[in-house]
Amino acid sequence: MKDVYILAIESSCDETSMAVVKNGSEVISLSITTQMDTHAKYGGVVPEIASRMHTEAITFVLEDCLEKAHMKIEDMDAIAVTYAPGLTGSLMVGVEAAKILSLMYNKPLIAVNHLIGHIYANNLENKMEYPLLALIVSGGHTELLVMEDDYSFKKLGETMDDAIGEAYDKVARVVGLPYPGGPNIEKLALKGKHSYSLPEPVLDDTYNFSYSGLKSAVINLVHNEEQRGNIINKEDLARSFQDVAVDELVRKVEKAFRETGIKRLVIAGGVSANQYLKGEMSKLCDKYNAELLIPRLLYCTDNAAMIGAAAYPKYLKKEFSDYSLNVSSNADIV
Repeated sequence: MKDVYILAIESSCDETSMAVVKNGSEVISLSITTQMDTHAKYGGVVPEIASRMHTEAITFVLEDCLEKAHMKIEDMDAIAVTYAPGLTGSLMVGVEAAKILSLMYNKPLIAVNHLIGHIYANNLENKMEYPLLALIVSGGHTELLVMEDDYSFKKLGETMDDAIGEAYDKVARVVGLPYPGGPNIEKLALKGKHSYSLPEPVLDDTYNFSYSGLKSAVINLVHNEEQRGNIINKEDLARSFQDVAVDELVRKVEKAFRETGIKRLVIAGGVSANQYLKGEMSKLCDKYNAELLIPRLLYCTDNAAMIGAAAYPKYLKKEFSDYSLNVSSNADIV
């Protein structure tokens, strides 16, 4: 069987990225331009600025990606692009670029869900074997899924309100940490101890998650202490929050190990870069003699290589899109 080269495009939030991926698992080249420093001035991503910066960057990212690969668009077998979920304006820049390249060079167009891309990032270094549990942890999503095969998803549970990444960012903001909040909370937590009492999120028998109450508890605690004239120990608060937030994930995954009998866990999404989360999930997998797959840091955060990996199974099945492909800000996996 001939090798398949896919040019992939990712522009769902504040990274403009393109990659050439061979056979869904080998990254030939990867180019990423981040807008993080710009959005940090505003304390978070500003959609209008993000879409404009994608428009300015996308041609340069394409040139850089092809130059690194020592390849041309004519060498590609397909063009893949993130179409959902994400910021509408940002997604549109990537999708329109993909349509133009597909039309100009007569290449099949493959639409990829961003969340599925995060799962398939694990194929870039370790071949996923089925069945498996997939835990998605990001700024906008917290979901636990069962995969019996490629693109076979059964949802066990999801967040009922805030995602874990959103809670990290909100807690960071209330204690005065700069954007992006998640990594800064993690750094502070390393220096602190669990000294603040915070509510455990969802103590029920479902697989659902909830972080709104935990986030609100931290915000109320900070405001109450400030009104009393007390100084918050930011390191201890970060540690207390992170312990409770991650324990919620561990409890639900452990329940899934017990009830499904599956011995393989894939963690996907930006929060999978969190070292404390990795450590706690590693302990859990050791306890159940289960295999744990987490991408390296480069592939945890938004990147086009994961989109190329997720596009490969669709290429093999000839699941192509036409030029009516539109973006969706909130498309779910299941």
